Amino acid sequence: MAQMSGSPLDVLTSAERELLRPGETGFVAPMLATLTADHFSDPGWVFERKLDGVRAVVVRDGDGTHLFSRNHKDMTGGYPELVEALAGGAPLVADGEIVAFDGAQTSFSRLQGRLGLTDPDRARATGIAVYLYLFDVVVVDGCDVTGLPLRRRKALLRAAVDAGGPIRLSQHRNTDGETFLADACARGWEGLIAKRADGVYRPGRRSDQWLKFKCVRGQEFVVGGWTDPAGSRQSFGALLVGVFDDGRLRYAGKVGTGFDDRLLRTLRARFDDLAADDSPFAGPVPAKGAHWLRPELVAQVGFTEWTRDGRLRHPRYLGLRDDKDPRDVVREEDR
Repeated sequence: MAQMSGSPLDVLTSAERELLRPGETGFVAPMLATLTADHFSDPGWVFERKLDGVRAVVVRDGDGTHLFSRNHKDMTGGYPELVEALAGGAPLVADGEIVAFDGAQTSFSRLQGRLGLTDPDRARATGIAVYLYLFDVVVVDGCDVTGLPLRRRKALLRAAVDAGGPIRLSQHRNTDGETFLADACARGWEGLIAKRADGVYRPGRRSDQWLKFKCVRGQEFVVGGWTDPAGSRQSFGALLVGVFDDGRLRYAGKVGTGFDDRLLRTLRARFDDLAADDSPFAGPVPAKGAHWLRPELVAQVGFTEWTRDGRLRHPRYLGLRDDKDPRDVVREEDR
């Protein structure tokens, strides 16, 4: 396949160019990782920091740069500084994560102030600094590069993107995943993503070639109700959350921590539009003063473990997500 002079594809060998196919510069559903409790070291794998943010698909073409969530929602207006920093360069589709920091840690809770915004001026006015960490590339200069090994796709990403300012390239460590994981947990990171170094990119698929090593457990849950407040608390007491299993929403427990007064009021205001007469959960819910909601809100929740009866231990609310369909929320199982 002939390439233009000065293209990022010039970093590829002739043999690698044989793996390329024509590719359109448009949204591509990102590849997903599988949770595993089997932590390992292997020279055939690379290990990256797991970031606590929002997945972002970058599309850069003749019409400019656009940012999309993993479920194809346009996020361009909410992150004008990222769009500006990505301007210029070869057409591409890249995969990454938008994050905000609380000190040295990426914080999904802090990023909440930028989620759902579509007006660039309002987004800037929040004062919340955001960064885009890019870790893979799918299309470059009209070529689909998903068939290349991961290490070569990373080389293409470095050639195609000028990192700097709020745009960063995710760093990785080779071979020693167990030592890196211990270091990551000691630093307070969420965990690591282990990736086969020679693996291809599989758009829209959850793959065992990308594995999640977690320091702290957490995942998305569907909000199906709320309880009355008790004591000095106002607005509501706890969220009633669950996951889908065979098309039915299964109750997973109450989430009563992680809220300040302002957040309690903000969430309570949203409940009125989602009120339901009947429980959306399959089976009984052991919660006094329960009020039901249509299962349309998705919350990110951290917790220590699942109990034997399928309940969350020590859950803590981290924020709402608008980048995942509630029906896609299922219990993440260790592989």
